[in-house]
Amino acid sequence: MSDPIADPVREYLLDLQDQICAALEQEDEVARFEALTLERERGGLARPRVLSDGPVLERAAVNFSHTVGAKMPQAATTRRPELAGQGFQAVSLSLIVHPLNPYAPTTHSNLRFFITDGSGGESCWWFGGGFDLTPYYGFEEDAAHWHRTAKKACEGFGEKLYPEYKAACDAYFFLPHRNEPRGIGGLFFDDLDEGGFDRCFAFVRSVGDHFLPAYRPILEKRKHTAYGERERAFQLYRRGRYVEFNLVYDRGTRFGLQARGRVESILASLPPQVSWRYDWQPEPGTPEARLYEDFLRPRDWLSEADGG
Repeated sequence: MSDPIADPVREYLLDLQDQICAALEQEDEVARFEALTLERERGGLARPRVLSDGPVLERAAVNFSHTVGAKMPQAATTRRPELAGQGFQAVSLSLIVHPLNPYAPTTHSNLRFFITDGSGGESCWWFGGGFDLTPYYGFEEDAAHWHRTAKKACEGFGEKLYPEYKAACDAYFFLPHRNEPRGIGGLFFDDLDEGGFDRCFAFVRSVGDHFLPAYRPILEKRKHTAYGERERAFQLYRRGRYVEFNLVYDRGTRFGLQARGRVESILASLPPQVSWRYDWQPEPGTPEARLYEDFLRPRDWLSEADGG
């Protein structure tokens, strides 16, 4: 289904998908993405791409979706009840990278665009998305690089944008039942329409274009670090938090399931191996304990890195 507003977003996200998949294949050097192209109802499109069991990337999913629906799913109208019953288009690129090496962090990014058809009310549109990082063994220089690049993505769009979207990311990627964050955050925004379509779309492109510069240097630096069974066991344990968040709290997962999307694509974000331990706590003074003490808490990474 063609739309003069949604079409340029769709083309940008399709191109970004190609760029990210090519870069991740270069980092892994062996594994390749399994690519599908699936036509959907009312002119929609799904283009899932999943890489598995590589020597560097145990799982990576970079999935494009264009959904055209007759009725907004509940997950999209919880905060906008006035849109219930409207037809819609949703265009998104959602990705997850689970490296094999425990010293290389997991990362996630999502960029999405909604537009309603105005049936029974006024038509409206908005953007959402961001990117975040989930280390298992923390490095201050990696966190500073990640957040410095996130700030660069916001430059030119207002000085308040980075601190606002960093705070929103910290708040969103939080597990209340564990009372802990999922990782060290990044950027998160939703319901973005302020300033008009062109300005919002330019910002979304900036976020998308800064993802690889934010993540790839960290992956390159950590992917060949020596590790043993202890580090692997801790990685699998911490991945359990990732699963808990995605299945209990994540809006994108709920939206995809409620919109009757392809389940294999929606759940491709989950790690292929994970473990839970009963009432486990890291021993004081260990690198595992340091993750909790130094990284899984609110920090102004840029101010600290710059000595502020």
